[in-house]
Amino acid sequence: MKRYLFYISELYAFAIVRPLQKAILERGDEAAWFFDDPGRLSVYLRPFERQLKTVAEVKAYNPCAVLVPGNMVPDFFPGIKVELFHGFNARKRNSDRGHFRIRNFFDLYCTQGPDTTGPFKELEQRLGFFEVRETGWPKMDPLFWEDAGAGVVKTRPTVLFTSTFTPRLSAAPLLADTIGAMVKTGRYRWVVNFHPKMDPLVVDQYRAMQGDHLIYVDTDDILPLLKSADIMVSDTSSVLSEFLLLGRPVVTFNNREPGPHLINITEPSLLEQSIAYGLTHPPDLMGRIESYTNHIHPYRDGQSSLRVLAAVDQLVQKGLGHLRPKPFNLGRRVKVRMQLGYYWF
Repeated sequence: MKRYLFYISELYAFAIVRPLQKAILERGDEAAWFFDDPGRLSVYLRPFERQLKTVAEVKAYNPCAVLVPGNMVPDFFPGIKVELFHGFNARKRNSDRGHFRIRNFFDLYCTQGPDTTGPFKELEQRLGFFEVRETGWPKMDPLFWEDAGAGVVKTRPTVLFTSTFTPRLSAAPLLADTIGAMVKTGRYRWVVNFHPKMDPLVVDQYRAMQGDHLIYVDTDDILPLLKSADIMVSDTSSVLSEFLLLGRPVVTFNNREPGPHLINITEPSLLEQSIAYGLTHPPDLMGRIESYTNHIHPYRDGQSSLRVLAAVDQLVQKGLGHLRPKPFNLGRRVKVRMQLGYYWF
């Protein structure tokens, strides 16, 4: 029986690893959770999910792999360290500071599709202290599972509004008045969900709009919101790529790198007509969406979790002897030790 550990730093990580947990348990293996901020995150665990609360418990559990939907992981935990990513490459920053930044923690990178596999393969060849396998992203698996709740009759289109918390990129404060005016018309059903780090004042602004035509949702799993929506409004948030996998249009406001698969606007006054245009599903736009999603995540079988586990198990069996030693990484190693109160090297 194999044991796997999820190392969790943010609420959004739950939806990324739960499909993996399902696959692990279904084949008779074990999974456990460790939080770097247990007071904030452990309340979201389900009754059957096992939490390890101390470094000593982790060492006794002795996982074969630590699966991480984030950027850092304790190097002193047992098992190979596996990067699962916390989102698609939204290109919010330059490559060396963003999605492709190597922090010298991980033995295996499980990439989502050709868009990220190519650059990580180049880094693998150049650096030599990790492997890269294209598996698809576990979070997307439920998007392609049969939905027992499908077929609900809608009386009006649903618009899902998401926004990054990064102030210089966030559309939320800039579109608030426009969305507020559109909400009053009742033409659409609005669902609003923001990143957990969004400015609380902005969150309060949208909560104040709640009523018959808008709801604000805090959740550790955005996939049901994606499935329920007919169109998304966003900015440069990585979640827009998740929505595009459904083959539905996205209107973006001041997207950092707008592509032909998006309906990008730079003036709030264009929002209403852009939503109406997207809901007509123009054939050219829909074709560009299909091309884009095939590049970022070509897997539509709902089995990315199984591919991740296969890649992990192969590296566990092979061992790490063929890889170069990792850089010593002193600063980050000290930071993790201070956070967890573990000071041994």
